Amino acid sequence: MLIIRAAQIADNAHKGQVRKYNNRPYITHPIRVAGRVATHPKATEEMVAAAFLHDVIEDCGSDWAEAIRCAFPSKTYEIVRELTNVKTPGLNRAEQKQKDRDKLAAVSEEAKIIKLIDRIDNLLEMDVKNPFTAVYAGESSLLLDVLKDADADLAAELSDLIYIRSMIVNSST
Repeated sequence: MLIIRAAQIADNAHKGQVRKYNNRPYITHPIRVAGRVATHPKATEEMVAAAFLHDVIEDCGSDWAEAIRCAFPSKTYEIVRELTNVKTPGLNRAEQKQKDRDKLAAVSEEAKIIKLIDRIDNLLEMDVKNPFTAVYAGESSLLLDVLKDADADLAAELSDLIYIRSMIVNSST
């Protein structure tokens, strides 16, 4: 029931949102991430629920934080909170991404596993012809340094994907 409730809340929260990479309904991303998390050897119900909810607070507003805190076990809420980037006014993109990396360096193994899967899914969905893909791949490479200890296989997959995306983008410019 926990996972179903998380899927329903994520679907409701992301209602009307589309992915900037392809204009598909946003909910397709958390569905894929949660599905992949569910197959991970260390998966728990709380991790799968958090995977569904991982972008809700960040992308749908802080009002959802209280809803998630009240509707889910504290472990689920804590993982979602760990995965939520807090925007700091006045920071440029590089400074904000450094702040996000610093935060993610100290989160739980569960959150790091979800973040690795999240980055993999995002890179797979991005159009390699879009110049932002190279920026995102570079940021993912830096992020990999603080996530790789959580799962060597996912880290290797993300590393390979970063390399492939970077090669394709560089060869098309």
